Amino acid sequence: MITNWRKEIEKFAPGLKSTIYHGLNRKLELDHADILLTTYGIVRNETALFTKRKWLAVIIDEAQNIKNPNTAQTKAIKKINADVRIAMSGTPVENRLTEYWSIFDFVNKDYLGGLRYFKKEYAIPIEKFRDKERLNRLLTITSPFVLRRLKSDKRIIRDLPEKLEFDKYCSLTKEQAALYQNVIDQSMASIEGSEGIARKGMVLKLMTALKQICNHPAHFLKKKEADPNLSGKTSMLLDLLENIFANDEKVLIFTQYRQMGNLLVPLILNTFQMDVPFLHGGVPRKKRDEMVDDFQEKKYIKAMILSLKAGGTGLNLTAAKNVIHFDLWWNPAVETQATDRTYRIGQKKDVMVYRFLTQGTFEEKINDMLQRKKEVAELAVVQGEKWIGDLSNKEIRKIVELGA
Repeated sequence: MITNWRKEIEKFAPGLKSTIYHGLNRKLELDHADILLTTYGIVRNETALFTKRKWLAVIIDEAQNIKNPNTAQTKAIKKINADVRIAMSGTPVENRLTEYWSIFDFVNKDYLGGLRYFKKEYAIPIEKFRDKERLNRLLTITSPFVLRRLKSDKRIIRDLPEKLEFDKYCSLTKEQAALYQNVIDQSMASIEGSEGIARKGMVLKLMTALKQICNHPAHFLKKKEADPNLSGKTSMLLDLLENIFANDEKVLIFTQYRQMGNLLVPLILNTFQMDVPFLHGGVPRKKRDEMVDDFQEKKYIKAMILSLKAGGTGLNLTAAKNVIHFDLWWNPAVETQATDRTYRIGQKKDVMVYRFLTQGTFEEKINDMLQRKKEVAELAVVQGEKWIGDLSNKEIRKIVELGA
């Protein structure tokens, strides 16, 4: 993200000089710099360095990084002394309305009152009771401080092409179905005999296991090689890639699991004789920049695999016109952020987005929940749905059982 910002500054504000404060041998050199670029993590670890001076402005990108008011990172950012504060985010609300309060508290401290007051006056009435009057009041008092730009508004971005989303369904193979049912039988017995935090942890563990099985048995079993015929998703992926490559197009493939990405790299290589870069959290910044530049500029690099967290924000990958979400995240806002690596200003072609789902499994039911949540998130409010760990044993069984 730092490199991307430096390139944008050079392109749109060549008269300003920027300096980067990052890396093992970093030095703070501000004598001839107009803009300092750094990361949330560095501010968190070196808070005193940034709070001992007065800044003209502090601008935070991907502001959802301070959505939790209780973390050391959020507290460090809010301590910075500046005359101007700007927060930028495509997803100011990911899970709950208090995240919006935390970002607003950075921009305009105390304007929305304290956190306890905000919960009582807005968060609980809106999320739990769907109070439209409170929602309208919140939008009214915050709108003077919010500049919102939607890609769908052609008055703002006239030349942005269309984004077409498709849910693509596959079936479990026999091997997957057997594993899936076995995990349910074992896990539900433990869940039904537990309660509290321990039970919530077991439910989350079950959901993770089922998602890995839907990806590929090798993913769940921690194997290093994957036969594409043993998974409905990998078979569907290869069929789709064949069409994309035949049309001489590029594609981004997102997975939330590094292990699954490691399985996909040799699978694509063996099928198409094509080396595919894999961008994940363990890739150094310099190598990451090279991967992005190569994908954007080199015609023979047709695909890139990205972990959802590492590759989901701060990158410009408009060379791709196809996006595949191999496995879906619990949060649709994160998924949208990932898609926006290619569906952004500078994109000249229609973008095709494919969301992989396994038919007859929990993925269909979770997907319905996410779609309902997404609609409310676009209004800066999240539905007051119970987190999956709070569901009753009967509700969980209904979600995970096969064929329902």
